[in-house]
Amino acid sequence: MGRSLAAGCLLLLVAVAAGQGRAPFSLPLRVSPPSAPDGSLVPVPVALKPRGGGNGTGTGSSPELQQEAEGLALASDPSGAVNFVAMVDNLQGDSGRGYYLELLLGTPPQKLNILVDTGSSNFAVAGAPNADLTSYFNTKESSTYKLLGTVVTVKYTQGSWIGTLGTDVVTIPKGINGTFTINIVAISESENFFLKGVQWHGILGLAYDALAKPSSSVETFFDSLVNQANIPNIFSLQMCGAGLPVTGTGTNGGSLVLGGIEPSLYKGEIWYTPVEKEWYYQVEILKLEVGGENLNLDCKEYNSDKAIVDSGTTLLRLPEKVFSAVVGAIIQKSLIQEFSSGFWSGVQLACWAKSEQPWTFFPEISIYLRDENSSRSFRITIFPQLYIQPAFETSQNLRCYRFGISSSTNALVIGATVMEGFYVIFDRTQKRVGFALSTCAEVGGSPVSGIDGPFETTDVASTCVSTISFHEPLLWIVSYALMSFCGLVLLVLIVLLLLPARCRRHYSDNGIVNDESSLVRHRWK
Repeated sequence: MGRSLAAGCLLLLVAVAAGQGRAPFSLPLRVSPPSAPDGSLVPVPVALKPRGGGNGTGTGSSPELQQEAEGLALASDPSGAVNFVAMVDNLQGDSGRGYYLELLLGTPPQKLNILVDTGSSNFAVAGAPNADLTSYFNTKESSTYKLLGTVVTVKYTQGSWIGTLGTDVVTIPKGINGTFTINIVAISESENFFLKGVQWHGILGLAYDALAKPSSSVETFFDSLVNQANIPNIFSLQMCGAGLPVTGTGTNGGSLVLGGIEPSLYKGEIWYTPVEKEWYYQVEILKLEVGGENLNLDCKEYNSDKAIVDSGTTLLRLPEKVFSAVVGAIIQKSLIQEFSSGFWSGVQLACWAKSEQPWTFFPEISIYLRDENSSRSFRITIFPQLYIQPAFETSQNLRCYRFGISSSTNALVIGATVMEGFYVIFDRTQKRVGFALSTCAEVGGSPVSGIDGPFETTDVASTCVSTISFHEPLLWIVSYALMSFCGLVLLVLIVLLLLPARCRRHYSDNGIVNDESSLVRHRWK
């Protein structure tokens, strides 16, 4: 039981199962990252780029009615500029290392794979050789590249990059016909951003321009497509990695449909929830259920300090209080009562015999989102196949899994763990995000997700989003400092007003600044 499982493993923790459903052992990840059988590095279960991102009309909205009401070409554009069918399966990747799109940059074209990220807004690519990458964008080899010279710095909770802003032409082989001039940041330096073994060479931020660096004046990739190709301001995303190893070869597939909705990628109705604020795709979550039971937390806990839909984050990330409640509920509902805490915290894998299906030991998790009709809600449900994720198989006839949920200090993030169960529509024109069952969200022919509604919202507050939201820890510090300063100034003024006139003249004669000397003038000197 203390044998080494692979070259990268320091320790094998064996938990001999006394009852059915108990994992044979758990395997530490972060102490010394294990290697997959092919020798590739197994990624730790954290966000790809750590951060610091449908409502029907009560009964759902049919695709046909949406097409008539909004004028969306759901199959293709007769002009030939937009062919949604051609965009099917234009993504590759997996939930462990992200889903990427092939793009051609510059003249002559240089082929790069770009991570699709709905949680940021810059289009940035490796602009210099990197030991962890197989390719990069050589701006000197492109005759159409124009250097704008603005230095862009982006920092995450873990990792960062620095680059220089420029423009060049971009073609999407499995996308919209044509060539488009796009703002591109050529990354010159990075730290813990490009992961070892990843197949992508840059990041395609699809969020709103409010998040663009160095400012919102930088036109985003998708805004450029909307303006230059004259397509509707909507895109949709299908990620097909449900039940597949998170450390695969990067060929699971998926689809990014630019300009509309492709009916072959979903089934049933589309339910929409409003976008609360146009920066991230911020939504409002009303409650969570584990195994059909409400967690009974204040709904503001789910939206602290925001709840976002972010394809660039691998996991379902929950605020710490919510995470603790979810884990506790899973343990209570599951058949695994004595389980290593390291599995829940993401530092250990759990392994079962290949003949077993551990998903049967865990409950479903439901997330309730506010409907466009604010008095109603709908719920999206993920089955255990989505959050108990295969990592790799061993030579000992075992299959190891990771926990696809983690805690977060500043947001609830609906990442790949959840998105792999749904076809997600980002309707920027109508300021809403839609969810429908994905046609590829199946494991062994069985569905791994569900969606239903509507439900009344009489049991939740009229709003679960805080009206005062500080989106960066630094802003909290600045706000408290300013309040303290203002309080001190106010106290001084009150004291000065209460002092007798004689005392004020005495202080003035000694050259001390009072209300006879301009504080404003001294301030601006």
